[in-house]
Amino acid sequence: MRSDIIKKGYQRAPHRSLLRATGLNDSDFEKPFIGIANSYIDIIPGHFFLNHYAKIVKDEIRKAGAVPFEFNTIGVDDGIAMGHDGMLYSLPSRELIADCIESVMNAHALDAMLCLPNCDKIVPGMLMGALRVNVPAIFVSGGPMRAGQLSDGTILDLSSAFEAVGEFAQGKITESRLHEIECKACPGGGSCSGMFTANSMNTLCEAMGVALPGNGTIPALTPEREELLRRAARRIVEIALDSNLSEKFRFRNILTKKAVHNAFVVDMAMGGSTNTVLHMLAIAKEAEVDFNLESINEIAQNVAHIAKIAPALSTIHMEDINRAGGVSAVMHEVSKRNSSRTHEISTPNTESNPIIHLDALTITGETLGERIKEAAILDSNIIHNNENAYSQFGGLKILYGNIAKQGAVLKVAAVDECMKEFSGKAVCFNSQDDALKGIAGGKVKAGNVVVIRYEGPKGGPGMQEMLAPTSLIMGMGLGDSVALITDGRFSGATRGACIGHISPEAAEGGEIALIEDGDIIDISVSRGTLELRVDSKILEKRRKNWQPVKKNIKSKWLKRYSLLVSNASSGAILKTEL
Repeated sequence: MRSDIIKKGYQRAPHRSLLRATGLNDSDFEKPFIGIANSYIDIIPGHFFLNHYAKIVKDEIRKAGAVPFEFNTIGVDDGIAMGHDGMLYSLPSRELIADCIESVMNAHALDAMLCLPNCDKIVPGMLMGALRVNVPAIFVSGGPMRAGQLSDGTILDLSSAFEAVGEFAQGKITESRLHEIECKACPGGGSCSGMFTANSMNTLCEAMGVALPGNGTIPALTPEREELLRRAARRIVEIALDSNLSEKFRFRNILTKKAVHNAFVVDMAMGGSTNTVLHMLAIAKEAEVDFNLESINEIAQNVAHIAKIAPALSTIHMEDINRAGGVSAVMHEVSKRNSSRTHEISTPNTESNPIIHLDALTITGETLGERIKEAAILDSNIIHNNENAYSQFGGLKILYGNIAKQGAVLKVAAVDECMKEFSGKAVCFNSQDDALKGIAGGKVKAGNVVVIRYEGPKGGPGMQEMLAPTSLIMGMGLGDSVALITDGRFSGATRGACIGHISPEAAEGGEIALIEDGDIIDISVSRGTLELRVDSKILEKRRKNWQPVKKNIKSKWLKRYSLLVSNASSGAILKTEL
């Protein structure tokens, strides 16, 4: 066992003495040491109960014959951090979480790990840390929140509360209605109820095989979720007790190129958050897997969008997906195209190049194909079949053009049909704060393209989410007549013609920095293009006069992050070589 380095031999008497101080006895030194990476924190709705979940996990690990050691990571709630400088810390927190996992697991030579994430950057941060440590690891999230409901039956989620702000500002709803939405949009513990970033990443953990079936959809604070915790705890001990299994189920043997591919397949089928692109690119690089933005478009061409989940113009939430068969049912339906030749796909569909890799290993020991072979759609109104899909193409798309030479990301599943081919006059803002003031002040009109720049990983710094301005646009009734482009990113709760992750970003001299008010911007989802209708010679002249906007960064951590971070096209990872 890896932990023998801290507990075996006469030289380790001091180490054992310290471990005895924590309550261990002679028999414990013969058992595997299991790290419990817990993201418990009181201020996040998906996490305030994870201390209780950790107790369940630790009890089960002890019963199964191993020794649990719980440790904590930090967490940032994107919704609470939204719309102010707190959001600058959200994406950087992913790197801190990965560093924490690596530090604790390697410093103490723990044998295996069970991760308890739920929201925002915590899931990808833990995945990145687990890849670095490369011991057997299993993920079990806290589970999704249930959807809210108003007294008149209207179904709610977090995006309803953000959009209600814009509606109230326009006088479309009363203060009492706003208050009722505020009180009922998030009715209890769990990750926000739609296909926002947290639930997107938790479903992708199922697709990658690092979590048990139901990880992304079984509601929080239910007996079913507690049973999932117990099963995960028993499984990680089973692996840790057997040296052969411990070698077979090292994390990098599970999270492979096939797993990354399968994650994007499920992302396309379910119309996940655009943030998943940012995180999965970073995870792929951590796994030393060659995966780029072009590969994502190839997958999108081959996968039907069969589950439309809020906020993607839908009232369906994660609890509904769970009831309809869960992620396994989605994957089983997608897999039918592995052998089908009825759909005209862009890449040859062969055994060596399947739409979904059914031979990928999962943490439970079976292949993905074996795991999902009995899965079935239980409600075809919730999860459609391939033939009756919302679209024959995936829910995300990568756009390219003279504004986005290295790519930009659009959640097609959340875009109204009338906005998929759009041209409009640019209205430019050099920060999210300026954009919020301008939108609320009436500067943005129907037919405009809002440009928010200097909010990328380097320029923000930290790549703020733009849920506040996009929700304001929606709440003001401009969702079907105004587009928004940014080198920042969007919350999973964002909907509309919102294009993010534009690379190169403004702070590094990307063309988004050269756009001026009144310029015409063309968006074509069908062609996958994002173009500035300005002559290249004029852009060259503008570049000669361009001076980057410099922000007064007071935080030492954010300054360091800004110096080391790459742009979104490579996952906003930190450089390790200067």
